[in-house]
Amino acid sequence: MLYAVIPAGGSGTRLWPLSRAGHPKFLHPLTGTNASLLQATVDRLGPLTTPERILVVTGAAHAAAVARQLTGLPEENILVEPSPRDSCAAIALAAAVIAQRDPEAVMGSFAADHLIRDADAWVETVRAAVRGAEQGLLMTVGITPTRAETGYGYLETGEPTGDGPLRPVAEFKEKPAAPVAEAYLRSGRHLWNASMFVWRVDVFLAELARQQPALHAGVIAIAAAWGTPEQDDILGTVWPTLPKISVDYAVMEGAATAGRVATVPGDFGWNDVGDFHTLGEVLPADEAGNVVLGTDGKPDVLLHDTHDLVVVPQSGRLVAALGVRDLIVVDTPDAVLVCPRDRAQDVKALVDELKGRGEEGLV
Repeated sequence: MLYAVIPAGGSGTRLWPLSRAGHPKFLHPLTGTNASLLQATVDRLGPLTTPERILVVTGAAHAAAVARQLTGLPEENILVEPSPRDSCAAIALAAAVIAQRDPEAVMGSFAADHLIRDADAWVETVRAAVRGAEQGLLMTVGITPTRAETGYGYLETGEPTGDGPLRPVAEFKEKPAAPVAEAYLRSGRHLWNASMFVWRVDVFLAELARQQPALHAGVIAIAAAWGTPEQDDILGTVWPTLPKISVDYAVMEGAATAGRVATVPGDFGWNDVGDFHTLGEVLPADEAGNVVLGTDGKPDVLLHDTHDLVVVPQSGRLVAALGVRDLIVVDTPDAVLVCPRDRAQDVKALVDELKGRGEEGLV
C-alpha cells in the first residue's frame, strides 16, 4: 500500500492578505467547501492509503494548526522541520523515515495546496504511477496542458513505453516565455510539472545519494534517530546544514538525464490556486460571474450591478460593491486588498514592500 507524503509549507504570498506566513493558504478552505486545501488533499488519498501511512511535513509555526485540522492522523506522522530548507530536504526526510519502517515502500509526494476537481481520475492516474514506481522508475504525474501557460514548469516526454500510459521524461523545462509555451502546447510532448512524485523509497534515496551525498547523509542520520530521545538533538544539529534546494533541481533533473524518470499524463482538473484570479476561475460563480469565498449563506456580502468579482469577506463586517467589474476584494480584520483581476499575480509585490518596510506582522 502507498505511503503518502504531503509537504505543507510556503505562505502563498499572491493570496495576501488572506494567506499569511502564520496561516498559509493550505490551511484555508479554498475548495468551494468547508474543507481546507490540506484536508481536501488528505481526503483525496482515501482510496489509495490509510491515515497511518500519510505523513505531513510542515514547519514548527504550522504544526499545531495542521494537527487540529487532521485529527485522524497519528501525531507522530506530522514531521516538523525546524526551518524551511525547500522541498528536497522535506521530501527526503519523509522518504528516510518511511524507509526505516518499510525499506522498499512506494511513496507518493503531493502538495498540500492544490485543487483537483476530478478526484477519481486523479486516483487512477496515481495508481498508474505506482505501477511505474514498482518497476524502479522515479515517477511524476504530468498534467495535460490546456493552454500555453508561462507560470508552470514543463516535462518534455518521449514516446509511451509499452501498452500503458507511461512516458519517459527526457528533460525538465523551466517556466517558458509565451512563444515557447505555445510551441510546447502544440508539440503534444510537453506536460505541466505539478511536482507530484511517486517512487520506491530505496530507489529515490539511492538517487539522492548519487547526486546530493551531503543531503542524503543528513536525512539518513536524522531518520535513524527519529522517535528516539536523540531525535530533537540530531534534528537541531543536522537540519540547518542541509542544502536549501528543490527536489526538481536536486534529484529529478539529473535522474531524467540518466533515463530514470517517467511520467503519467493526467487530466483531472488540477489547479495550484496561485492567486485570487485563478480562484475566481475554478470556484462556482453566480449568474454575473461573481465568486464569493468562505460564507455559505453570503450574509457578509452585498453586490449590486457587479460582474466577475472575487470577494473574500473575512472580517465579519459587510462588504458591499456597486457598479464595478473584474475586481478582487479581500477584507480581513487588519488589511483590505482591492485590485483588478488581471493584476492578481502582482499581489506578491505588496508583500515584498511590507517586508521591506519591516511590517512583518502584516505578512
